Amino acid sequence: MVAGFTKKYGCTLLVWYELMGSWEAARQRELQMKEWKRDWKLRKIEGLNPDWEDLYDRIALP
Repeated sequence: MVAGFTKKYGCTLLVWYELMGSWEAARQRELQMKEWKRDWKLRKIEGLNPDWEDLYDRIALP
């Protein structure tokens, strides 16, 4: 693993994702969501993935 957030906090599951048209749009969304309260983020996750399943296989290339 590369040193960073996922390694530091032991993140092993992908529980939420959002498709963007460009890296600029993705970065803007990331900055926007960093300002959100924790319960707003939890509602966003549970709207897509109420059982908190690992979603990696949905987006991984074969």
